[in-house]
Formats: sequence, structure tokens, C-alpha cells
Amino acid sequence: MLLHPRLIAFLVAFFISGVSTTFLSFVSGVSNSMLFVVGVASFSSAFFLVMYTVEVLVYREVTKIHSTIQRLKLQDFNISRKALVKDTNPFKKLNQEIFVYVAKKQREIDELKKLEVFRREFLADVSHELKTPIFAAQGYIHTLLDGAMDDEVVRDKFLQKAAKSLDGLDALVKDLLSLSQIETGELKMQLAPVDLRLITLEVCEQLENKAAARRTHIKIKPDRLPNVWVKADAQRIAQVMTNLIENAIKYGLDEGKVIVHFTEEKKHYVVAVRDNGPGIDPEHLPRLFERFYRVDKSRSREKGGTGLGLAIVKHILQGHGTKITVTSQLEKGSTFSFKLEKAFL
Repeated sequence: MLLHPRLIAFLVAFFISGVSTTFLSFVSGVSNSMLFVVGVASFSSAFFLVMYTVEVLVYREVTKIHSTIQRLKLQDFNISRKALVKDTNPFKKLNQEIFVYVAKKQREIDELKKLEVFRREFLADVSHELKTPIFAAQGYIHTLLDGAMDDEVVRDKFLQKAAKSLDGLDALVKDLLSLSQIETGELKMQLAPVDLRLITLEVCEQLENKAAARRTHIKIKPDRLPNVWVKADAQRIAQVMTNLIENAIKYGLDEGKVIVHFTEEKKHYVVAVRDNGPGIDPEHLPRLFERFYRVDKSRSREKGGTGLGLAIVKHILQGHGTKITVTSQLEKGSTFSFKLEKAFL
């Protein structure tokens, strides 16, 4: 039987009233009217006192606890705790403790689930990325061992292809090692005043052949800024600029444009690397900086690269206390931008 607070209050009040009037009936000189008044008074006071105690202090708070548990099961953590903190009601304190504990554990469980999914995806991606150059090199070498070694033209061609596959494997391992060192904090950023414009010029010179192969024009703007002094790790920030500019060349249009633009602010410089390529579909933008994530897997592999460049860029910039953002419009191009703190010489 379901006991409602009012029914509980009625039964307890009736019992108290009955006991009170029964004891008074044995007292000499007590009239029936007095017994009636005492019975009504004791019943009324007991009824309202018990109902308040049971319904307000117990039943209502237990209902709230149940509601909190139901909301936590649905992972609804938007529960106000201000009133709970101020109140001395032990049931409200219990409600608060349940909320805090369950919410904390639920977040831990969610984080562990995300890490497990990430671990599985990462292992699958690494296995696939390692398998491709290894199998390619293995195929060329076994073909040579099976008799193609005697043909000088075939031998040289296959050895070059095997070497290219192994170079790709070496680049992948180096990128994985760099990424791991940056994420674990083993690789500390050595921040010092560096001229980012000069570093960018050097990077552009290194990528001159790749730009020429696609007839891509690289421009550094504005001309009125002869120097861009920032606090950065020279080697790592050069790696960032290399990845961004190389990607702009690689995934842009033939005979396209790549613009590196510096904007001076009060305490920072904003760096933007812009291309006029095909752009990136909005659905890909949130995952663009994940390891091995490729917008177009087949075209990306054809163009080379390890699939770790933007992940490395993101973590290097996080080590500089900043973050990278990307905006893109289809058929109009993409812009990668970040801020670096000024170095006042």
C-alpha cells in the first residue's frame, strides 16, 4: 500500500489524540467536553506537525533526490545548487552530495569512453598509415629479389620507389615522435624574440620548388612591416609556418595564390595563411586538426604527407599559449590564423 504523507499524518495524529484522551479519561473531574477539546486540539496539532515533517522535510526532499537521480541518468547537469548550499536540511545536503558525486563520476566515465574511442581510432589509423609504405617497399624489394634485379632499368626504378616509401615511413615516425613529445611535455618551447617575417621568408625559399611546380605565387603582406618580432620557439614556429604554407600550396589551385598576412595589434601579431583553393566543406572543419584526419583521403595520399601536420601545428601553438582557427568558403579558399605575443626589444 502506498502511504501518502497526509495519510501518515492522519494515522499518527489519530493515535496521539486517542492516547491523550484515553489517559485524560482516567483523571477525575475531566468532563466529556474537555476530552473533546483535548482530542481535537491534539489531533489537529499532531496532524499538521507530522504532515509538515513528513511532507516538507522528508517526502518532498526525497522526491527531489529521486528527480536529481533521474536527471543525472539523462546526463542533465544543469541543476542549480545555490539553494542546496545555503540550506541546513540534511536531505538537501544529501541531494547535493549525490549530485556532485554522480556528476563527477559520469564525466569521468564519458571521458574514459572518449579516450577509448580515440585509442581505437588512433591504433587503426597508425596501423593503416604504417602498412602502406611498408607494403609498398616490401613489394618492390621482393620483386627485385624474384629476378627483376638483372634488369638495370627496372632495378633502379624499383629501388627509387622503395626508397621513397621508406622516406615516407621515416617522416611518419618522426612526426609521431614529435607529436608525442609535444603532448607529453617532454619537448619544451624555448620562447625568445624571433622575427617571424624573416622565418616566413626562409620557409618560402625552402618551398620555392614546390610552389613553382604548381605555378603558385606566394606573397607576404603587408610590405610596411619589415619585421614581425614575436615571442616564440624559432624552430617550432618555423615548423608551423612550413606546414601551413606547404598545405596551402599542396591543396590550392594550380596557378593559385598563397598570402601570408601579418596584422599588428596592441600586444599581439595575428598571422593568417590564406589560399584561393577549392575550400573545405563545413562538416570537415571541426575535425581538421585531428591526427590522420583527411578531407579527401585518396587525393591527400596522392599529394603525400603523413596526415599529422595540422595536429602538430595545433599542439605547437598550444605550447605557445595560443590556438589556431580556420575559416573556409567553398570555391573561394581557406584561411588558417593564430596570434602570437609581441616581443618588445
